[in-house]
Amino acid sequence: MWRLKTNWKFDVLKPGFLLVLALLLIDLSFLYYQCDTLIQKSCSFLIAAYLSYLLFYKFNSLRWFSLVILFIAFFATCFDKKQTDFVIRPSSQIVFYPDQVDIFDDWFTVEGQVEKSKVKVSGRINSRQIQQIKSGYRVKLYCLSGDVNPIEPASNYGQFDLQKFYRYKNISQEVKLTSYRIKIDKSGIWNYLHFLRFHLKKFFQQMPPILSFFSSELILGENPSRRFQTILNNYRDLGVIHILSISGLHVGIYTLLISKFCYFLKLTEGETFVFCLLILLVGIFLSNSQVGFIRASLTYILGQLFSIKNKLQINKSDLLGLTAILHLIINPRLMMSTGAVLSYILALGLEMTNHMTKFKQSFSLNNLLLPLLLFYFFQFNILTVFFNLLIVPYFNWVVMPLTFLNLLIFKINPKCSFLFERILELGEKQIAQISNSKIGLLTFGKINWWQCLFLLILTSIILIWINEKPNCKKIIKRFIVCLLFIYGLVFLTIHFPLQGQVTFIDVGQGDSIFISTPFFRKVYLIDVGGKLNFNGKKINPQVNKITLPFLKAQGISKINGIFITHQDADHVGDLKPLLNQIKVENLYVARGLIQNPSFQKRITGKIKKDQIIQLLAGNEVNDSQLSFQTVYPFKPGLGKNEDSLSLTFKLAGKRWLFTGDLGQEGELEIMNQYHLHVNYFKLGHHGSRTASNKEFLKALHPERVFISAGRRNRFGHPHPETMETLQSQHIPWASTQDCGMITWTYGAFVKPKFKRFLPVIKK
Repeated sequence: MWRLKTNWKFDVLKPGFLLVLALLLIDLSFLYYQCDTLIQKSCSFLIAAYLSYLLFYKFNSLRWFSLVILFIAFFATCFDKKQTDFVIRPSSQIVFYPDQVDIFDDWFTVEGQVEKSKVKVSGRINSRQIQQIKSGYRVKLYCLSGDVNPIEPASNYGQFDLQKFYRYKNISQEVKLTSYRIKIDKSGIWNYLHFLRFHLKKFFQQMPPILSFFSSELILGENPSRRFQTILNNYRDLGVIHILSISGLHVGIYTLLISKFCYFLKLTEGETFVFCLLILLVGIFLSNSQVGFIRASLTYILGQLFSIKNKLQINKSDLLGLTAILHLIINPRLMMSTGAVLSYILALGLEMTNHMTKFKQSFSLNNLLLPLLLFYFFQFNILTVFFNLLIVPYFNWVVMPLTFLNLLIFKINPKCSFLFERILELGEKQIAQISNSKIGLLTFGKINWWQCLFLLILTSIILIWINEKPNCKKIIKRFIVCLLFIYGLVFLTIHFPLQGQVTFIDVGQGDSIFISTPFFRKVYLIDVGGKLNFNGKKINPQVNKITLPFLKAQGISKINGIFITHQDADHVGDLKPLLNQIKVENLYVARGLIQNPSFQKRITGKIKKDQIIQLLAGNEVNDSQLSFQTVYPFKPGLGKNEDSLSLTFKLAGKRWLFTGDLGQEGELEIMNQYHLHVNYFKLGHHGSRTASNKEFLKALHPERVFISAGRRNRFGHPHPETMETLQSQHIPWASTQDCGMITWTYGAFVKPKFKRFLPVIKK
């Protein structure tokens, strides 16, 4: 640990003790809640052993105090039991507050309380039920019917893990209601507090759009509308998303303003502290217990308590350690939250760099957070330091004053609100232009957990040496060169992989196959997936949460070619949003598809005409490492199932065949025209009974076939008849329904192998 300089008048505690104890509790928290593999557990155990040695050797006189804190933390963890399984019974009720419900069109989602458990609840909602919820009081759902299922984990590499996200909240099940009844409960003080928060949300919704967005983000800690996701994306791509988080910045502003106000009222220091305490407690409630706000509030409260008692002086690093200890005791799952990890690392980094100039401090903090950003988000902006210097003043001196001033005058003078809105529109337009240029944005790729840990420790050591031994410039330079070398090595391994792959991306009920070659990587997609939209309402593209994160996790920012088999939404539905967000060199389609009006709408203005290449049977697409042969269709069509573009290629001595949703008649045409023998075949039409033909499968004689279909899909894919055909011909099969993403890797130095993303569930 770095030397912590402070004047201590209280002999019981020693500098650095609380920080080391906090680090030990954090490590034990990771060990208990998040370490899944033996290697992770071993690494976490070694760190715990080292921190324990520090505690019981360097701080030997405080060993009993350490044991007491560890026992309290253990006791808190024992009470933090997993939720019991929920089963819908006649007497079952689900309770929630209207300020926490999300209603989009005719669908609602909320985290509800049932008996002693919490569950994720969703279902259809009609206008009468919406009016009931808008009363603002606690809602009780009864006469329930529906399905209860475990929350599914991420099934693709790079995909956001909802199961882990809800596990942090101690929620393991989701309830999809098909019918229910509502009754309103008006009893209890907690009920009225949520009632006030609900009406505050309604008040914000009456404001002009951007003012409404910032008011909700800065006070309630939530995005009031999905249409403002672009603003969040702009701030994230520029590396300044932290200024939108309810964190220490807001706590500092609140306490400063309150202190000034109390000073003019000539209140005592104790009275000012009580006033600040009340405001912060209200802020914690309004922000729905945002981790960053709680961390900053706890730090302020503890710091004030220590300053009142002059005998209990404490340095800021130990104050942060004490905050983390109390926070972990209150919420043992704290470090399962990405926001908590980033918040505490940032706060610790601020203390490690508080002697630096603002520019150097900003640069150092960005480097400290970089391993975490690459582990969680796979990209970063190399110009973040400059964007911080540009945007943070705008946010502090324009956005926040106008947002909070608007809260006071909106009802009195709405015209001023529209003037404020116009100012913010101009500011956000400029930020959007910078963000859309993608200047400085580097898609690095996802690093492993051990790479993240190693880089985090190495960066911390460099900052500690700069802080403690600024004269040892040669050693510091060597550390920095070592750090840059490791980043460069990791970057090269991600962007120039030694292995290629064929991956069936789990896009649910749809198709999307990823193909890449080793070293000088070429990237292709066969279809892009997409949701079937039966009600005609706008839906959030799956590509944003599945395909794009998968590509970014592998450091991919350009696709060499996309093959579109036919016009169905579950194959081509996400093409437009994909073209909007990533560079694509060529689009390959079956001849005639571009005459289809529906398909034309998807690509108009998104790709140039000379980038669209039409194919018929016999055409080839050649690459230096890969050659695609077209085996269907034999004549132009409009992109129906029977016109499906069918492709075959060979990698590492293994031949693959993909036929989209081609039916049995088309399969027989391929069989009669080409005498194909393939090693691996994607089963036609998601395993429908219309494909694949028995004789066609006999002719192919594949080693294994693959099925891309959604879990519990309404079509019943794959059909029993198709499964019987596979069994009768002794053909092994694998489905994205069970395996999640399925990946076949190959390379010059490795034996080709398959890997499923989801673990095998033991029955």
